[in-house]
Formats: sequence, C-alpha cells, structure tokens
Amino acid sequence: MSRKYSDEPPQEEGMEVDCTPEELCKCSYEERCVELGDVKDMRLEAEAVVNDVLFAVTDMHVSHRLTSGIDVAYINVEIREGTRYCLELTEAGLRVVGYIFDQVDEGLNTQYHETVYSLLDSLSPGYREAFGNALLQRLERLKQNGQ
Repeated sequence: MSRKYSDEPPQEEGMEVDCTPEELCKCSYEERCVELGDVKDMRLEAEAVVNDVLFAVTDMHVSHRLTSGIDVAYINVEIREGTRYCLELTEAGLRVVGYIFDQVDEGLNTQYHETVYSLLDSLSPGYREAFGNALLQRLERLKQNGQ
C-alpha cells in the first residue's frame, strides 16, 4: 500500500515509493508540504503536485477559475495523449472531477488515488513512458558521476 496524503507512517511490507527521478536523492514530497497546524493547505500542495510531474504531461496548472482553499484544490492537466482533466485534491487524495479544464461534474463518482503518480499512471501511457525515461536519464547521470 502506498503512502496517503496524511501523517500516518508508511507500511513496510509492499510499500510503494513515489518520487520523480529528479527527486530520488532529495527530500520526499510530504517533507516539502507546508502545514498550517494539523491541516495542510491544499493550494500549496497542489503547486507541489504540479511541479513534481509537469515534466511528464503536456500541460498542468492549478485552476485559477475554481476556488481552492485549505481543504480542497483543483488542478487542470492535459496528458500526453491530448485528453484534458480537472482534478480535485483533498486529504483523501486526487481524483478526476471533470473532463474539461476548470469544470467540475458533480455527477462523477471517480476513484481517489493516493498519489498523483498513481492517478497519472492510470490515465496516461505517455506519462509512464516519460517517467521511465526520466528515471533512466537520472540513473545514467548518477552512474557517470560515480555515485
């Protein structure tokens, strides 16, 4: 089971590690999250999510039209295959809430994903390929630097 957007400790057995190739040797995503008391500011988390995976999608940005706040943020993403989605980010995770930028379809009952990596992996073969290529490039650089 992968780690959720919460403060619960990861489970040791079968734990999935989520990181971008550029972040392999840096702090984890959750260490970069800004917390306000016990509540994470979803607007700031959304910006971090975008920065983590922008290299592997065609376009991704926090929605300026939909109201984001401490408990929810909206992210627009266009995957490499050309399909656009509006994503909702909450403490429960990320899910697709619309198939057009800046539009929430209240009738959609889509699955929550614990990480942006899991969500994009389920939507986009192009994301998987870009992520894998970036990982290989990062490993090659480490090898060339003798690390």
